[in-house]
Amino acid sequence: MSGRILVLTAIADELDKARAPSGVEVIYTGVGKINAASAATLALLALRPQLVVNYGTAGAIATRHRGLVEVRDVVQRDMSAEPLAPRGRTPFSPELDRLSSRHGEVVCGTGDSFVTATDPWLAANGVDIVDMELFAIAHACERHGVPWRAFKFVTDDADDNAAAHWQDNVAGGEALFWDVLKTL
Repeated sequence: MSGRILVLTAIADELDKARAPSGVEVIYTGVGKINAASAATLALLALRPQLVVNYGTAGAIATRHRGLVEVRDVVQRDMSAEPLAPRGRTPFSPELDRLSSRHGEVVCGTGDSFVTATDPWLAANGVDIVDMELFAIAHACERHGVPWRAFKFVTDDADDNAAAHWQDNVAGGEALFWDVLKTL
């Protein structure tokens, strides 16, 4: 691990910041894109990290994904400004359609809803997992020229059992994440 690393995660139930290695700052953003965007921007300006790492939980759309995964690309699954732009695209800002960490293999769809039902748009657009914060964090990093990476622990299958499974598994990826962070 080199340089100043900032870890952004939504809530303490996902990650205990007391376990952070030396040189790693952990900030809780709160749930959702607005909370994440605000916290990420303030942290970037105040701390000036060399790398931002988002850790959190996610629901699986592609059920082959289990455990801790690294996110390569993130899209906004709930951006809907039709007819100005198709779903998932920000009108007049094509550079914001898909943000890439250039690491990992998974595509994440971020939105301000907890996914509990099939959404054909997600599969049609190659979304593997869903969360509620990553796009906002990646967007803030892109705007401020700070590299980012994201690791998500898959807690559920984004179905009608998602809430119960998330509650059962929310803390399940913490040790795995800290192990991976040590290798960055």
